[in-house]
Amino acid sequence: MPELPEVEAIARTLRPMVRGQRIRCAHVFHPIATKPQPPATVVKALEGRRIEEAWRHGKYLFLELDRGLIEMHFKFDGQLIWFPSAANLLRRANEKPDGTHVDVALEFGRGVLGFADGRHFGRLHAWESREACVPLGRLGTDAMSREFTREFLWAQLQSSKRPVKELLLDQGRVAGIGNIYSCEALWRAKLNPTSRANTIGAKQSAELHKAIVSVLRRALECCLNPAPVFREEDWWFQGLEKILRAYRREGLPCRRCGRAIQRIEQSGRSTYCCLRCQK
Repeated sequence: MPELPEVEAIARTLRPMVRGQRIRCAHVFHPIATKPQPPATVVKALEGRRIEEAWRHGKYLFLELDRGLIEMHFKFDGQLIWFPSAANLLRRANEKPDGTHVDVALEFGRGVLGFADGRHFGRLHAWESREACVPLGRLGTDAMSREFTREFLWAQLQSSKRPVKELLLDQGRVAGIGNIYSCEALWRAKLNPTSRANTIGAKQSAELHKAIVSVLRRALECCLNPAPVFREEDWWFQGLEKILRAYRREGLPCRRCGRAIQRIEQSGRSTYCCLRCQK
């Protein structure tokens, strides 16, 4: 699932491609992608609008319009694909047996942006404003924002008895951290993911904050080098596995102490950790 670094890399790469472009036509090929909003409502809200900015909050991508807002969430496998023209889109989109899967497409004067998720979990919605955008209103402080300070994280930890890993995954508290980077940050901070949040001391909290910021910045650097290539339909981020120290390394030696990384289950999700280092 794309988390904060991946979506930030998408926003930065997409921004110069779409900023200032007007949406000439919106195509909804699979209505499930805009659910619960009817496709006709989305099309009406988007056609004729000009994109003024592309930005991110948490794991969500937003396209600011001259009137309104586009909200995208990629869920597990969603991605963006760039087509050189509407003719190219219509020739390739969803054509069997080897066509390019596209759920929603935004046609500009120069090129077409496709939103695609073959598993149909990803969503694209249109809103009248930021204030009207329901998902945005539910998101907490972004983990890469100035507001995400050591003091803020300490206050969040002290206010909860939940396991620290589960708190980090709560998008209503801290937006943008998912399963991958929570595992990585906790490994770097030497914290047991099952520890109750309010039992973590001030020094440990400061170390966790430092680890979160470091992990996200390192991952973003990786996601931008190389940057996403939307023109290639099978593009994805390269080299992330090289920077991971815990996530999906079950059975491999911990790069700090040598003991095997373990996988435990927390609230139906896999957590990867070193139970010798992380106490």
